[in-house]
Amino acid sequence: MAADGLITIQSSYGPADTMSRLEADVRAKGMTVFARVDHAAGAAGVGLPLRPTELLVFGNAKGGTPLMQSDQTIGIDLPLKALVWQDASGSTWLSYNDPGWLVNRYGLGHESDAVVNAMAAALDALARTASAAS
Repeated sequence: MAADGLITIQSSYGPADTMSRLEADVRAKGMTVFARVDHAAGAAGVGLPLRPTELLVFGNAKGGTPLMQSDQTIGIDLPLKALVWQDASGSTWLSYNDPGWLVNRYGLGHESDAVVNAMAAALDALARTASAAS
């Protein structure tokens, strides 16, 4: 699955397990979890159906701050976010914004390459740890 700037991988686990694995790995890597938003619970609270859909907002100031020093408006896309969701067939997916796409969106120069490459590698590792069968 591909959407402009969005990386989506299928999980070998259900939504709850995928999200729990993701959050545990984010914390183990020393990043801060700012929020865990259960969209399905919110929908249920107003009487609307929604398959499992949960967002984790997390990050590390060492990673995001240099990008915001280049263009503060990238702060609308930071901290990082990952969405765990279940499709109509019952498959679980994990989606996140491609850091390279964010750099292009904000027109950041090559001075951001090291930070963005590290961020992309970290997100890829987190997503694979959360979703791949051990």
